[in-house]
Amino acid sequence: MSDFALWPVLAGSAAFFAVGALWYGVIFAKPWQRAAGLSNTQLRSGNMGVIFALTFAFEMLIAMVLWHLLARTDPPAHVVMMMAVGFAVGVMIPAIGINYLHQRKPLALFLIDAGHFLTGMAAMGGVFVWFRG
Repeated sequence: MSDFALWPVLAGSAAFFAVGALWYGVIFAKPWQRAAGLSNTQLRSGNMGVIFALTFAFEMLIAMVLWHLLARTDPPAHVVMMMAVGFAVGVMIPAIGINYLHQRKPLALFLIDAGHFLTGMAAMGGVFVWFRG
């Protein structure tokens, strides 16, 4: 991607990551834990450094793809937001929906996670609008 720009991608990833920290750490911590069926012991069992690093890396990949599309199409600000939210609504949320259906995950978990993707992508879109402004 010759149109890669490090600072917007890092900032967009950081915005998505911050939404996740608030979403799962403050706003929906207990409802998400119940819906996911995870005990406190299970939550403490993972290597949080690796989990957070990989989470940020995946969010960076999402940001790189979205930034690339924006750089190639040069849309106005409202279309940037439509594309960011459209990623969530048209790709990310249906993808987890398919997985959750087959894994027999509860609707509450789907709604919490879908909300995170929608809000995180809106935050990333807002950061990209700011950088392109």
